[in-house]
Amino acid sequence: MSCKVAPPNHSANHHDAVAVTSGIFKAIWMAPIIALILALLFLSIGKMHLSALGREFLDALIYSICIGLPCGATLTWISVRYNNRFPRLVYGMRTLALLITATAGSMLAGVVFQIARIMPHGFYWVEFRASLPICVTITLIVGTLAASFETMRYQLQETTLELRNRQIEQERAYKLLAEAQLSSLESRIHPHFLFNTLNSIAALIPTDPQHAEDTVAKLASLLRFSLTAHNKGLVPLGQEIKIVRDYLEIEKTRFGSRLCFAIDVPDALADVSIPPLALQSLVENAVKHVVAQRQQGATIQVIAALFDHSIELEVSDDGPGFSLASAAPEHGLGNLINRIELLFGSAGNLEVARANERTIVRLTFPA
Repeated sequence: MSCKVAPPNHSANHHDAVAVTSGIFKAIWMAPIIALILALLFLSIGKMHLSALGREFLDALIYSICIGLPCGATLTWISVRYNNRFPRLVYGMRTLALLITATAGSMLAGVVFQIARIMPHGFYWVEFRASLPICVTITLIVGTLAASFETMRYQLQETTLELRNRQIEQERAYKLLAEAQLSSLESRIHPHFLFNTLNSIAALIPTDPQHAEDTVAKLASLLRFSLTAHNKGLVPLGQEIKIVRDYLEIEKTRFGSRLCFAIDVPDALADVSIPPLALQSLVENAVKHVVAQRQQGATIQVIAALFDHSIELEVSDDGPGFSLASAAPEHGLGNLINRIELLFGSAGNLEVARANERTIVRLTFPA
């Protein structure tokens, strides 16, 4: 018979620690209030007498509680409710709240003095007029400093949270790019791809050695780009086009006349930045699912254009078409969709359309 020891519940420990800490803070706040209530009770029944210093301390404690507690609650309510809605107006609202709570707290403290018999009857308004300027000044200074500190602390927490979320999104983007790189590399080193490419190179050596040498160089360039793509957030369109052209020419040595392609990309767009392996993934999808699957092959056309500060990349073929819903999230087009969403949000878009008996895969994102 065996027994298992349950692992420590870190979540429960965390909640227990929070509960204990909350209880300590409540006790710290409640202790002076309870002591004050007891002191006022003894004073009112004549069981305790205070020295001049003790009287001053008790007065200050009563004022601080009567003003500080409602002031803190009011400032918190204003900050939570109006900080984001009225970021400029909230300063005036805080100042007004401090003035009101200082005045009301001073009046409440005078009532407490009368009930506890700390102040003789008939001196209520004298005490109020004497203490109000000091209470208002101290309340404005302390309240403004406390509110400013809490605001900065809140903003720091929000900024930290935003940076953490961005870091998580960036890590996710790197992961997706690494998966795209791995998928691309896997397709390059796939036994059938390498066998057919090397077989084509071997066949070219006796008849066209220069072509064979060029194919080897293109294969090396393709593998090198696939290995280093994860180090680049964006790449020039001209560099991506070179890789796409190398890939298509390598595949043409395999498929021959079954693969025809045309690349129409203006030289003016060569320096535009695009996600690495984005265009190449679209082209590879057409080769793998159309050219390789049809006896008559296919014609692939690659187009790039700039419209209103947006880049539009199109890869079209004369195949039967497909739906993006069938794309696996972790490979090929599914991976590309996730990367575009992370990089450009709602400004990026990948769609499939049919026009003139051709399937058009269109990728759009900000230039």
